[in-house]
Amino acid sequence: MGLLEGKKLLITGVLTDSSIAFHAARLAQEEGATVVLSSFGRQMKLTQAFAKRLPVEAPVVQLDVTNEEDLAGLADAVREHVDTLDGVVHSIGFAPQSVMGGNFLSATWEDVATALQVSTFSYKSLAVAAKPLMTNGGAVVGLTFDAQFAWPVYDWMGVAKAGLESANRYLARDLGPEGIRTNLVSAGPIRTTAAKSIPGFEQMEDGWPTRAPLGWDQLTAEPAARAVVALLSDWFPATTGEIVHVDGGVHAMGL
Repeated sequence: MGLLEGKKLLITGVLTDSSIAFHAARLAQEEGATVVLSSFGRQMKLTQAFAKRLPVEAPVVQLDVTNEEDLAGLADAVREHVDTLDGVVHSIGFAPQSVMGGNFLSATWEDVATALQVSTFSYKSLAVAAKPLMTNGGAVVGLTFDAQFAWPVYDWMGVAKAGLESANRYLARDLGPEGIRTNLVSAGPIRTTAAKSIPGFEQMEDGWPTRAPLGWDQLTAEPAARAVVALLSDWFPATTGEIVHVDGGVHAMGL
């Protein structure tokens, strides 16, 4: 019997087979879960293509987290494939390049607002949209990159992640009474397509493997995906508002 046997999950952000979201979907299926994916616009074809690479092809529903109609219709769209949800994975983040890569002081509010809406506010939006399906409680798991520090080139995306980590605590407070846990996985740098789009990303990953007590492989999302699956399971029934670091131990080290 798998760790997620019988569970029904909604997983966002599957755009490549190198992403944490893709590996979480794969592992979840291998552990017995039924998985529904979401996507929108030009990304839809990508998600549908990678859905076919999973052990069991997963259906893909329409969801643009900045679109109120999509959010309002999410529960009905998911119900076409599963009747309830036991877990949701938030793997959504975007910032215009104008707010990263050393542009912290010159960034405009319009571009910063985009980063905050997509990368931070969407965590709350997704949880609220999925809540009608989580009648028996469950778990919401998001992805962050340690926001305790001012990382090279990360700039306003780092601020967005700090907001995400704070939002996680408030969601834990407000959804806990309904039996819904909310936690984040803070992964070390992984060379995903999204990471490569960050100007100067190599500065963020520079020296990470040597600073990590356990070592670190930037080429695999498997460790982070395993943490996501664990948090979706019933093995953390009293854990919420938490950030689980999957970074080889770098977060605990001094300079």
